[in-house]
Amino acid sequence: MRKILVVGAGQSGLQLALGLQSHGYEVTLMSNRTADEIRSGRVMSTQCMFHTALQHERDLQLNFWETQAPRIEGLGVSVAAPGSHDPGPTQRAIDWLGRLDGYAQSVDQRVKMAGWMETFAQRGGQLVIHGAAVGDLDYFSRAYDLVLVSAGKGELVSMFERDAERSPYSTPQRALAVAYVHGLGPRPEHPEFDAVRCNVVPGVGELFVMPTYTVSGRADILFWEGIPGGPLDAFQGVKDPAQHLALTLDLMRRFTPWEYERTAHVELTDAGGTLAGRYPPTVRKPVGRLPGGGLVLGVADVVVANDPITGQGSNSASKCAAAYLASILEHGDKPFDEEWMQQTFDRYWNTAQHVTKWTNAMLAPPPEHVLNLLGAGVRFQPVADRFANAFNDPADFENFFYEPAKTEAYLAEVAAAGPAA
Repeated sequence: MRKILVVGAGQSGLQLALGLQSHGYEVTLMSNRTADEIRSGRVMSTQCMFHTALQHERDLQLNFWETQAPRIEGLGVSVAAPGSHDPGPTQRAIDWLGRLDGYAQSVDQRVKMAGWMETFAQRGGQLVIHGAAVGDLDYFSRAYDLVLVSAGKGELVSMFERDAERSPYSTPQRALAVAYVHGLGPRPEHPEFDAVRCNVVPGVGELFVMPTYTVSGRADILFWEGIPGGPLDAFQGVKDPAQHLALTLDLMRRFTPWEYERTAHVELTDAGGTLAGRYPPTVRKPVGRLPGGGLVLGVADVVVANDPITGQGSNSASKCAAAYLASILEHGDKPFDEEWMQQTFDRYWNTAQHVTKWTNAMLAPPPEHVLNLLGAGVRFQPVADRFANAFNDPADFENFFYEPAKTEAYLAEVAAAGPAA
């Protein structure tokens, strides 16, 4: 039986560990926190998973919260009218809702990671609660056939060289601020079903609002992405959760009043329901070298860390785990050498490259043809629907998003096909 060590108990590490375990591998999982510490700790992400990523969980029968989490059936985009937020009430220049072909869901990672970790242990996996350093991996690499590093922060990431060609940004492009809340009212445009709402305030940043399932049941996530140095970059040094929520709501009142109208009865889900920070989007080389000569393979956001502006983090983690699992199973008893590690990453990069390209494009001011595309979503429902479903399959953006000629040809095709909405 082949022995595999997975370092890091996030979406990708746990999904991969449980998948390997189900195929008879002897798996050890290292986490720096217990399941109870994760469950009672601070929120870690703004995960919204679309159909393909959710299906990877279903394939492994790990979709434990599918009946409890809200079904997200649409994705809406609103763009504030230029200059309308200062002074006076903000109006929307663009507002539309695309319907998803397969529903999306969000489960607070505190719930999911704690539950999956307990499942891994119950199924006989070896769970080690210990923060891993490079020196630890140097020792472990001699005892395992393969070491996978899925802990995306700290010392271990430094083992993986930054890929400058694939990392156009060297500094954070957004300041992030998250609040999990109860009591948010429904969007009046679609009170009968749930949707993720993306609100763009040009030159300022973005507000995402998404339904989720958390430690205390149904909730919503309010997630600001602020351009550094701008008015939304206001959460550094804010430690008190109540102050964090008050600032979140005040910024909503100022910049997205159509969302603020829903917040009259909002309160934090729990004391750990806020998060703030920033990081530069970075792609790294997938093979890490240990001081003793051993090799380790980086997983998910260890090697491809995109800004969360496109909501792809947990989706990419799920897709990475699925790709790595398939590569390991196909490899049989052959050694997990450097060539195999690179090929395994390349298999994941086939899909991840589209996420990175799209995310980096969304961090920049939108060019005219993209504004035309977003505007067309108001008039043509097929445009809104296609844009929404590309969150599940970002490769489709190659066909109608990046190049003005392709955008114009697509919009002409839609206009010729039928009447506007």
